[in-house]
Amino acid sequence: METKPLKTRVSLSLDEDVVKRLRIIAEEDDRALSSCINLILRDYLRNCETKCSNAQRGRC
Repeated sequence: METKPLKTRVSLSLDEDVVKRLRIIAEEDDRALSSCINLILRDYLRNCETKCSNAQRGRC
């Protein structure tokens, strides 16, 4: 059985238009807003790591 990754609670402020777009995406994917944001951030970080490794682990 696979265990879920540990979660850390954070509080942040986002622009209203960003939250509206995130809510739409979350609803379309039938996900909670926090899960949607987590997936988007994971994808962004994965893309940054790829860019960095392509640039010999330089700065993104």
